[in-house]
Amino acid sequence: MREIVLDTETTGLDPKTGDRLIEIGAVELFNRIPTGREYHCFINPERNVPEEAQRIHGISTEFLIGKPLFRDVMKDFLAFIGDDQLVIHNAQFDVMFLNFELQRERQNPLSFDRVVDTLALARRRHPAGPNSLDALCKRYGIDNSKRTKHGALVDSLLLAEVYVELLGERQATFGLQTANTALASADRRPGKRVAAKARPTPLPSRVTEADVAAHHAFIEAMGEKSLWLRIWEKVRAA
Repeated sequence: MREIVLDTETTGLDPKTGDRLIEIGAVELFNRIPTGREYHCFINPERNVPEEAQRIHGISTEFLIGKPLFRDVMKDFLAFIGDDQLVIHNAQFDVMFLNFELQRERQNPLSFDRVVDTLALARRRHPAGPNSLDALCKRYGIDNSKRTKHGALVDSLLLAEVYVELLGERQATFGLQTANTALASADRRPGKRVAAKARPTPLPSRVTEADVAAHHAFIEAMGEKSLWLRIWEKVRAA
């Protein structure tokens, strides 16, 4: 199953009052494992970035001069996310900005039916909170030391790890990867494989004489034409 973990940065809190999208970061997961495919772009918002927003993400008006407009990156962005499930923290915010930009370009909005909101997942699993991305990284022991400021791609990479933890699939995934790696390594080793060592003392059988007798009586009750009776006679003769 393909999923896209996604995050955005903006000039403010509400596109209806003139705020715009300035950064998109996205990471591809397949069966909850990052594939290494990423999407990232900065966007010229055609307006100034307020000082209070810049303090949060560190993206200045000057930095965004000359960056592409949303319409210039839209095709590649939509191709990357395809029709697959989107995983977003506090999804209402990001989807609101993405849909505002898409509708400006006369494109269909993203449906919330395809979105998993990890903030909602976290609130169900940890109702006492806190459930910010930083708090969840700390809870699950995920290294977020590179996150000195908000950044769409860094946050997407961290959220991909948090998402697997929220679903309780980290251990299962790790175990599967470890087993597959061990098998692959064994296949590459030259020479003969070493046979498993026999136990010094064989384990005692868990089947008692009474169990054997009860099973025999059950088979005999099936009648002379029973296939199981013929098999039983061959086993006993051996």
